[in-house]
Amino acid sequence: MDDVAKPITSPPAWITAAPAVFVLLWSGGFAFAKLGLRHAEPFTFLALRYLVLVVCLVVLFALLRPPLPATRAELGHQAVVGLFIQSLYFILTYVAFVLGVSAGTFGVVVAFQPILVGLLALRVAGESVPVTRWAGLAIGMVGVVVVITATTGIGDSTQVGILCSVGALLAMTTGTFYEKRFGTEQHPVTANLVQYVVALVTCAPLALLFETMRIEWTTEFVVSLAYLVVGNSLISLTLLLAMIRAGEVSRVSALFFLVPPTAAAVAWLLVDEAMPWQAWLGMAVALAGVVTATKARSAKAGAA
Repeated sequence: MDDVAKPITSPPAWITAAPAVFVLLWSGGFAFAKLGLRHAEPFTFLALRYLVLVVCLVVLFALLRPPLPATRAELGHQAVVGLFIQSLYFILTYVAFVLGVSAGTFGVVVAFQPILVGLLALRVAGESVPVTRWAGLAIGMVGVVVVITATTGIGDSTQVGILCSVGALLAMTTGTFYEKRFGTEQHPVTANLVQYVVALVTCAPLALLFETMRIEWTTEFVVSLAYLVVGNSLISLTLLLAMIRAGEVSRVSALFFLVPPTAAAVAWLLVDEAMPWQAWLGMAVALAGVVTATKARSAKAGAA
């Protein structure tokens, strides 16, 4: 008996637009975080950010009444993702910025995530990485090196700040793999609420113990907080986790090659961090790497 051919369905429209929206909103978060850190200490700023998010999500939860995680295991998985991606990643990011790491430099360090993902995808997530994908990652890495070389003299980056940047990279990579392997379909309001409660519970005690918790309520600070709550948290991170569930983790992570040049460009506009022409060249090379890496999946899908 012949096999019944499965109907070919095109991906939803939001999947097509999600990568560009994610890169822009995620990259802009670095510069807006730097703006906010001019008026508040890092743990205090993060605790306030997560408090606002939790309040917003509690209201949405009461209005929409989405389903809760079916089991304690599912709840625990969401909590672990929140610990790595929401707590550790952002804590180390903000500390790195306070220590003088520029947005472009930090973005370059985090852009090593595709290399880590490519090396570990087969073992951890059960994915094979085709040669074309490796070529795309290599090209993107060249673009990353160009950006970091062009911006070496920007910002008073300390050794501890760079170590914090590397720690943020490891936290994001771990959270991405964990979500890919153990994450289950959850309503975005439910998933975000669990993750941001974990982040708030982590950051608030650090602010109480180590900081004065003083905030300068300037227009600049309010705009920064609003962007980070809506654009960087509610929209971009939701898109990231949705893309991880919808596609191969190595393909999604290739988007991070676009973060360094985009973050540097936004920081140049908002916080006056210089953007040399060599860094713009790196942006073009990084984009070529992303296109090459993503073509691997398209070619494979077309041949199927």
